[in-house]
Amino acid sequence: MSSEDNALGLPKDYADWLAQLKSKIAQARQRAAFAVNAELINLYRQIGGEIVSRQAEQGWGSKVIERLAHDLKDAFPDMRGWSSSNLKYMRFFAQHCPDGLIGQQPADQLPWFHIVTLLTKLADTEEREWYALQAVQQGWSRTSLEVHIKNRLRQRQGAAVSNFAARLPLPHANLAQEALKDPYLFDFLGLGDDAQEREIENALIRHIIRFLLELGAGFAFVGRQFRLDVDGDEFFIDLLFYHTRLKCYVVVELKATAFKPEHIGQLNFYLAVVDAQIKAADDQPTIGLLLCKKQNRLVAQYALSGIDKPIGVAEYQLLRDLPETLASNLPSIAEIEAEMAMDMGVIDDE
Repeated sequence: MSSEDNALGLPKDYADWLAQLKSKIAQARQRAAFAVNAELINLYRQIGGEIVSRQAEQGWGSKVIERLAHDLKDAFPDMRGWSSSNLKYMRFFAQHCPDGLIGQQPADQLPWFHIVTLLTKLADTEEREWYALQAVQQGWSRTSLEVHIKNRLRQRQGAAVSNFAARLPLPHANLAQEALKDPYLFDFLGLGDDAQEREIENALIRHIIRFLLELGAGFAFVGRQFRLDVDGDEFFIDLLFYHTRLKCYVVVELKATAFKPEHIGQLNFYLAVVDAQIKAADDQPTIGLLLCKKQNRLVAQYALSGIDKPIGVAEYQLLRDLPETLASNLPSIAEIEAEMAMDMGVIDDE
C-alpha cells in the first residue's frame, strides 16, 4: 500500500478487494455483452425465418424487403442493421442455420458479421464449423477470419511433415502437429522466388506481426540469429520462438533452396543445444521447424525417421496465385436475391 493510501486510512486489504471487484465487473460486462449478442443473433434468425416463410406463403420478392428495411429504419433510428442487404443476410442465415447452429457450434457465440462471413465465403458445412470453432477459441477479428479463409488455413493446418508422433508423448505430439502448417505463405514480404535466406529473414523481422499471424496462435518471438556457444564455438539460430501453449521453444531455420536431408542434421544439433542450455526444467522438449523453398515429402519423411529430436518440415511460398474459391462459396447480395426468386418462383413486386 502506498503512503497516500495510508494517509487516507484505507484498510490493508483494499488493493486486493479492488482487484477482485474489477475482475467481477469485467466478467459481468463480458457476460452482458455475450447475452446481448445472443439475443441479437436469435432476433436476426427469427426475422430471417419469418421472411422465408412469408415469401413461401405469399410469393413476394425483394421489393418488400426494401420496404421493410425502410420502415424498420424509421421505427428504430437508433439501431443499425436494418438495411435491405442485412435483411437478406438474415434470410440466408435462417435458411442455412435454422436451428441457430453452424455445424455443432452455437452461432450466437460469434458476432453477426462473423456469421455472415462464414455463410457467404464457405459453402461446405464442415469448413464453416471448423472456422467458427477456431474464431471462437482464438478470438479472431472479422478481418482475421476473412484472411484465414482466403489463405485456406484449414487445408494447411497440421500438414507439415514431422516425426512428432514418434518423438513426443500424447497429447503433446498432436498439439505440436496442429501448431505447424504446410505451406507457409510469405507473400506479404513482397519478395520474389530468387530471394536469399538472409533477405527473407530480414523481411520477416520487418513484418514480424504478419509473420506471427501466419505462424499461428501461441508463438512469441525470442530473437533472430540467436547465438549459441558450445565450448567456445559459436552457432546462430535463424529465428527462435517460444510457444506459450505448447510450453516449449521453437527453433525455425530458413532455407532458400529445396529440402536436403543434411538440413535436418544441422537443425537437430540446434535443438540439442537449446534443450541443454536454454530450456527450463518444466519446459517441454524444443521443437524444430525447417522452412524450405520446396520439399519432397517422402524424402523429408525418410530424413526424419532416424532423428531423435522433434522436427517438422514445411514449404514456404513467397509468390502465389491462390485458386479462386468456387463461385457458390461466395454468394453476393445479387446472387442471394436471384436465389430467392428462383426458390420461390416469383418476380420482384412492381
